[in-house]
Amino acid sequence: QEDPMTRPFPRLPAGFRFGSATAAYQVEGAWDVDGKGPSIWDEFTHRGGTVRHGHTGDVANDFYHRYAEDVATVAAGGVHDHRFSISWPRVVPAGTGEVNAAGLDFYDRVVDALLTAGVQPVPTLYHWDLPLALQEQGGWFARATADAFAEYVAHVVDRLGDRVGTWLTMNETSVHTLYGHGLTDHAPGLGLGVDAMLAGHHQLLAHARAVEVLRAAGPSRVGIVNQHYPVHAASDDPADVEAAAAFAALTVWAFSDPVLAGRYPEGVAEPLADAVAAHGGDLAADLVRIAAPLDVYGVNYYEPTMIEAPRAGKDYRGVLEVDVPEGLPFSPVPYPSAERTDFGWSIAPEGLTRALVELRDRYPTLPPVVVTENGASFHDGPPDAEGRVRDPRRIAFLAAHLHAVEDAVTAGVDVRGYYVWSAVDNFEWAAGYDESFGLVHVDRDTLVRTPKDSWAWLRDVVAAQDA
Repeated sequence: QEDPMTRPFPRLPAGFRFGSATAAYQVEGAWDVDGKGPSIWDEFTHRGGTVRHGHTGDVANDFYHRYAEDVATVAAGGVHDHRFSISWPRVVPAGTGEVNAAGLDFYDRVVDALLTAGVQPVPTLYHWDLPLALQEQGGWFARATADAFAEYVAHVVDRLGDRVGTWLTMNETSVHTLYGHGLTDHAPGLGLGVDAMLAGHHQLLAHARAVEVLRAAGPSRVGIVNQHYPVHAASDDPADVEAAAAFAALTVWAFSDPVLAGRYPEGVAEPLADAVAAHGGDLAADLVRIAAPLDVYGVNYYEPTMIEAPRAGKDYRGVLEVDVPEGLPFSPVPYPSAERTDFGWSIAPEGLTRALVELRDRYPTLPPVVVTENGASFHDGPPDAEGRVRDPRRIAFLAAHLHAVEDAVTAGVDVRGYYVWSAVDNFEWAAGYDESFGLVHVDRDTLVRTPKDSWAWLRDVVAAQDA
């Protein structure tokens, strides 16, 4: 197979959008400032024993107070778009009811700062920080949470809609459902196994309600962000092939099929229909709303997955950064990549091409795609004596994945953009501050920002593309 690093730099389609991405809880800090209510991530990190070293997002990068500096750095990096998320409990502290004017004022300033700097704001309306008050009323297991989300979205679009051209409703409903509700690795840490799928369905229903609100508010591009990765069987053994298909159905297609095809995969739909009915809903009616047409489909990609049928007596603990419960019909095994990130993730840019082509082949009406997250954690260390953070492995990673996007475009996938995760080193969920995905280094003691070599490299890439 051709080494992507030996190829000339890709030329992507005219109008292709480069961007950077962040999320509210991971960068904002100011967790209880200016009327913000607590989120499930505030509670989860304060619980103790949930995040490496007891780290929290209480301060994070203090983007709430330092946004002007970060926006200037993003803009100087030459990107066209900046994807960020809006904190629901900062806008509506209790999830429903009274609106916090200071919260909306903050996002008003962020949007204006981006536009003034020549960068298009791309807000994500939900990136996992559910208001704690709603969690205490059932969280995503309550259908009413979808209605509360629609109310919150209406407040946000009323304030920002005149300046935002693209809205993304939800981020990675699969990860939030499976890691936070099925397992205990993310907030709210419920550990309910496959029973968590109802929480995923209600997130998709909330997406549908948000789309309805956004369409009613006026013209704008509307989309959702899902995580995608190819799932490989560990061998040609029919048991492994069947296990890989079951894993893909539960962790990938169960979250994109409803949005892009108005259905759930076989084996997921039947038990979910009963659970939805038990909570006062009708699955078929919900799916009609969830499958409303979109203008853009966001794809987050990090690494492929390899699956085998469970072998008796084999210990699968620690294969992933989370422990998969016993008794499931599939087990993850290490993907055989030649290189790994410092987070232990496989470096497999060909997986991005395959994921994009799989989407094109599975969904005849697939909207234009934007790769809304792609990046890698490398432990770059602090600035050197010359004030530089040299991160050649990240540059090689990003170059290879841009070649992968080029390959997907050549194969006929309508890819319109590529956003790097992340604009800055930040709070990386259960890993705390140990992992560094950013184009910009952040000193954890002083919060001083230092653009890395990869930041300058991307700036030059964008300039060459736009030339």
